[in-house]
Amino acid sequence: MKQTFDVTGMTCSACSSYVEKAVGKLDGVQDVSVSLLQNTMTVDYDERAVKEKQICKAVEKGGYHAKAQGSAETQAAAPEDGGQAAVKTRLIWSVLFLAVLMYVSMGHMLHLPQPFFLEGAENAAVQLLTQFLLTLPVLVLNRSYFVHGFRRLIKGAPNMDTLIAVGSGAALVYGLWALFAVAYGAGHQNMALVEQYRHDVYFESAAMILTLVTVGKFLEARSKDKTADALKSLMKMAPQTAVVVRDGQETEIGVENVVVGDILVVKPGWKIPVDGTVTEGSSAVDESVITGESMPVEKQPGDAVTGATMNGSGSFRFRAEKVGQDTTFSQIVKLVEQAGATKAPIARLADKVSGVFVPVVMSIAAVTAVVWLILGAGVSFAISSAIAVLVVSCPCALGLATPTAIMVGTGKGAEQGVLVKTAQALETAHAVKTVVLDKTGTITEGHPKVTDILPAAAAAEQEVLAAAAALEAQSEHPLAEAVLEKAKENGITPAAVQEFQSVAGAGVTAVLDGRRISAGNAALMQQQGIAMGAMEAKAAELAEQGKTPLYIGTEKTLLGLIAAADTVKETSRQAIDTLRHMGVKTVMLTGDNERTARAVARQVGVDEVFAGVLPQDKEEKVRALQSGGEKVAMAGDGVNDAPALMRADVGIAMGGGVEIAAESADMILMRDDLRGVAAALQLGRAVLRNIKENLFWAFFYNCIGIPLAAGVFYHMLGWKLSPMFAAAAMSLSSVCVVTNALRLRRFRPRYRKGDIQSESR
Repeated sequence: MKQTFDVTGMTCSACSSYVEKAVGKLDGVQDVSVSLLQNTMTVDYDERAVKEKQICKAVEKGGYHAKAQGSAETQAAAPEDGGQAAVKTRLIWSVLFLAVLMYVSMGHMLHLPQPFFLEGAENAAVQLLTQFLLTLPVLVLNRSYFVHGFRRLIKGAPNMDTLIAVGSGAALVYGLWALFAVAYGAGHQNMALVEQYRHDVYFESAAMILTLVTVGKFLEARSKDKTADALKSLMKMAPQTAVVVRDGQETEIGVENVVVGDILVVKPGWKIPVDGTVTEGSSAVDESVITGESMPVEKQPGDAVTGATMNGSGSFRFRAEKVGQDTTFSQIVKLVEQAGATKAPIARLADKVSGVFVPVVMSIAAVTAVVWLILGAGVSFAISSAIAVLVVSCPCALGLATPTAIMVGTGKGAEQGVLVKTAQALETAHAVKTVVLDKTGTITEGHPKVTDILPAAAAAEQEVLAAAAALEAQSEHPLAEAVLEKAKENGITPAAVQEFQSVAGAGVTAVLDGRRISAGNAALMQQQGIAMGAMEAKAAELAEQGKTPLYIGTEKTLLGLIAAADTVKETSRQAIDTLRHMGVKTVMLTGDNERTARAVARQVGVDEVFAGVLPQDKEEKVRALQSGGEKVAMAGDGVNDAPALMRADVGIAMGGGVEIAAESADMILMRDDLRGVAAALQLGRAVLRNIKENLFWAFFYNCIGIPLAAGVFYHMLGWKLSPMFAAAAMSLSSVCVVTNALRLRRFRPRYRKGDIQSESR
């Protein structure tokens, strides 16, 4: 089974890496993924081999805390740091004490007035004791770094808190040593010892490190909150109440109390609470929250409506069919949350580094101190360099590089009507070079429409259509619906006919107003003795265009010709042009005949066509395309295309079939618009580019910061990084990574200008 746990106590990627390894070692655990951003852990495990309690115990051995989501203990648990408000309060008091401390410790350097009892070498011990007393409140306020940091160190799982605790702790201990040395020197009239240590103190460094790290944590928390804005805005759109008709009365209840079969009332400007079908009334509904489509959709009795969409100016009633977690909206939110909790393959690189990062940094700090002592740089210089190494190192930036980009990217995708199931799908999407497209329902509308009405010389267009409608009203042929729909558009009501007959493989005949009329192919016309004349050439021309010609005749006279076809969606050409501009080859798979397939391909500009392909053979075609080494995406309806969707590197289900597609596809397009495929690939490219930028910054920062803090450039360039500046740099590194990820909030898909003007411009 797959279970999600809330994990508390994690502060950096070293923490998440430890938790993953600890749980992954358990027998029966098939897969484990920890999200530092969401503080969650998703575990796929065999209930017969390992229990929920064992998983939680494995996490707790490292000093963390885990509980399955939905448990009473999890719901009652509060954040370890008391929440963002508590961090803010702690930060304010830390800054106030630090400001006074900095004045006392460094005011004389700026020639600022000092109290008389702090001036001069004779008052050095009082001065240092004052600094220590001002440092203590900052230490107490930020004691969580020491508690968590040393706890992780004792358990053999050091993390970022450990680096901070050891760094600031070392500065504090050295400051106390200097305080005792000054006091000893003053008591023994050894003023040389007093002068040596009175300015060689790191109390302000210890306080500054803790305060700056807290500043970074506060800014990071605020930035991380923004990464989930798209998801939060989605969740806010969920309606809270519904008006149901029970016992003949309209009653307002909580949406969670709606049950399947309830009749609900929706008035102008109200949100539709759950999924269902309209029973009476009509209106136009804004479905942009689900599909991304800005134009309202007309709803009549029998039409489906979706929860969380906004009703327009009309009123209607509908029957509830999906409620609670079964609604389309709830499934969308769930998919977005799941995608944010998964890991892209590129994140494994950061995880591997993070797993050994903290121990390596602590070793570098120790080596730094020893080397500088051997070189005779002095205890103060050596300790300062070691502290700077500990403090400047930032595993947080590594841990946040991928999940922040994934969270923002999947949220933006949801806004655009592109649902992403996993982070891996986003990463793979950037490398797709071939897109395989189903024809029916993907490139085309999925049902035939009348495209041409060509009356013969002796007839009118309305007469031809009326005769065809009268016949097709009795027929079950696939073209019958298209003819009747066209007749309805033209205000024609099919007339009643007698002696209706269906001629297998040819067409239909009947008697209308005392005359026998026929509708069918050329063979039926010949059988009825109806001369086709010049219309035969017209029919051949229409067939070459992928259309199906239907002759209409009466007695011995040809009335005309009607052509029908599964028409191409108006956005398909633009979508395929956009894909070509992106360097992506398009391949169409269809079960239709070669002539029809080629005609559609010419209309939209598809690069390659495979016709007469059975549903079960589509998977084999995708496999063959993959054998060339290219990443292949497959776009289909998620039903008969399921095997091909699963075989493709990225399966994209069209048209919002969340339930069906969730099993076979990696991405789901909520709109039946092929441009969504281009948008999905563009999103994948944008997210991966952002992840690479984040990882580059995180690695580059540590590769430069650690040697600089260790003093590698000191002899050559005189560069030396103080612990205070190291703390500031460390805090800013995480903020920079998260802020860069937030740029994805500006993502908009770009389409080539074509028949349809791009909505993103």
